Amino acid sequence: ARNQLTHKYRPALIMSSLVVGIAGYHYWRIFNSWDAAYTLTEGVYKPSGTPFNDAYRYVDWLLTVPLQIIEFYLILAAIAVVRVALFWRLLSASLVMLVFGYAGEIDAMNVWLAFVVGTAAWLYIIYEIFAGEASRINANNGSAASQRAFSALRIIVTFGWAIYPIGYVLGYMGVGSDAALNIVYNLADFVNKIAFGVVIWAAATQSSETNA
Repeated sequence: ARNQLTHKYRPALIMSSLVVGIAGYHYWRIFNSWDAAYTLTEGVYKPSGTPFNDAYRYVDWLLTVPLQIIEFYLILAAIAVVRVALFWRLLSASLVMLVFGYAGEIDAMNVWLAFVVGTAAWLYIIYEIFAGEASRINANNGSAASQRAFSALRIIVTFGWAIYPIGYVLGYMGVGSDAALNIVYNLADFVNKIAFGVVIWAAATQSSETNA
């Protein structure tokens, strides 16, 4: 199927496949971690260890979130000459978001300070793709298919990624529980990673049909 797509979208589609594959592997590890942390005693599952949710989840995010930023960059690069500096700004912001989020979750720094810094980095990414250089490149150079894909990805980053700070508040600021945190994070990963791939696939398919 990959060979039926226009060459310019193949790198982004391959990157999307990597994101989903990496996420699937880490969710399998998280599942096994929980399974090993509980034992069936007298018909009831009781804790017998500590699941490694945070570690596995953040290793996953440290790999997949930068790859999603690369997907943004590849979509732009498919329609115009894009400065590498733009990629590094977006990548740096994504790493700041993740590093400070993890620092807050493991109590390596003040929870609120970590939340504010991580959220500021996320808001910078939103600014860049709505009003910054990335947005201007898409508006001035994009085809109908690429512009629709870029708009859809912006919505995912805005509303889909908003689920993560909501989960952070629920799980680490005394508002909710670990169960609520896991449900929220699982939902966010499902929406964001799979939806990213679907959007890129749709744009690539439409572009290939147009050029056929």
